[in-house]
Amino acid sequence: MSKSFYSLGLMSGTSMDGVDASIIQSDGENNYKAIKDKYFAYPKYIHVDLINIRNQIKHPKDLKKLSKKLKFLEKKITLFHFKVVKETLKSTKINIDLLGFHGQTIYHNAKKKISKQLGDGRLLSKLAKKKVIYNFRMKDLKNDGQGAPLVPIFHKMLEKKFNLKPVSFINIGGIVNITTISNNNLFASDIGPGMCLIDKWIRLKSKKKFDRGGRIARSGKIKNKILNKEVKNFYKKYIFNNKPKSFDTKDFDLSFVKDFSLKDGTATLVEYTAKIISKGLYSDLISSKKKIIILCGGGRKNKFLISRIKKKNNNIKFIDDYGLNGDFIESQAFAYLAIRSYLNKPISFPKTTGVKKPCSGGVIVKY
Repeated sequence: MSKSFYSLGLMSGTSMDGVDASIIQSDGENNYKAIKDKYFAYPKYIHVDLINIRNQIKHPKDLKKLSKKLKFLEKKITLFHFKVVKETLKSTKINIDLLGFHGQTIYHNAKKKISKQLGDGRLLSKLAKKKVIYNFRMKDLKNDGQGAPLVPIFHKMLEKKFNLKPVSFINIGGIVNITTISNNNLFASDIGPGMCLIDKWIRLKSKKKFDRGGRIARSGKIKNKILNKEVKNFYKKYIFNNKPKSFDTKDFDLSFVKDFSLKDGTATLVEYTAKIISKGLYSDLISSKKKIIILCGGGRKNKFLISRIKKKNNNIKFIDDYGLNGDFIESQAFAYLAIRSYLNKPISFPKTTGVKKPCSGGVIVKY
């Protein structure tokens, strides 16, 4: 029997609202047990600083221009993650072998082979006195991959654990990605905007951070004429040809709803997102009628968005139906990826990121 590790995964998504922490036990293959999940909200000053600096980065050269500010913010984020580690481990007697430290993505451009996550793995390792695995995307990018999505190999393990055949996992975070497993084949890709446009619109037009449960969207009117035109524009700009693709939040904009009211803009953006997700269910060339569709990520809590997706695809389940907390799939996944990286096992594949050949990833730091 292969050796099992205790690993703590730390994940902060494109919403930039906080850090998900998950402890799992796994051998990096099919043995897996979820042990503890906990969420830690960023202090307001970190959240605001992250949003502001991300908005200033339009081009790779801006990373250099803002390097001093980024360095300062990176230290604050790393210290916050150390606090998360201490708090997470405080209530458990488990001796963690590895820390999977994703960091906070502020810029992603696969064409330029750049994916910038704020997070100092060496500092975190020194403070926590643990082996840290971080910078998961760079090796994939250097080998002509998209650098994302990286969670599919974790999905494949879940597919075996729960005997799901064939299955598509749809992760609705800031960006939506799909993983499909059929006949032991693994396919994955980003398919478009998830909550990033909706959340940005809510922040611009109100004092709220997001539309809880989709209540605002439900009270608005969908502007179908403009919506349908914009969906066509999306698919003119981004041609999907059964090859993995990755996006950055800056690939999408709100200009088509700028003159709408808060409610109508939110309703229209939700429908826009739902249409793209529904069409994305066919991006792997397997009919959605022939597979189980499982939703993960924070976007699954937007009841209005889910109702619009279900209107087009009725055979949808939630990852929570299988006894897992859908808020923590990615933090568990990065705990799992840390183990695979430590064992030098591949974490990305030609049909998940477009990388030339199966590729390991993650920089290992031993304090």
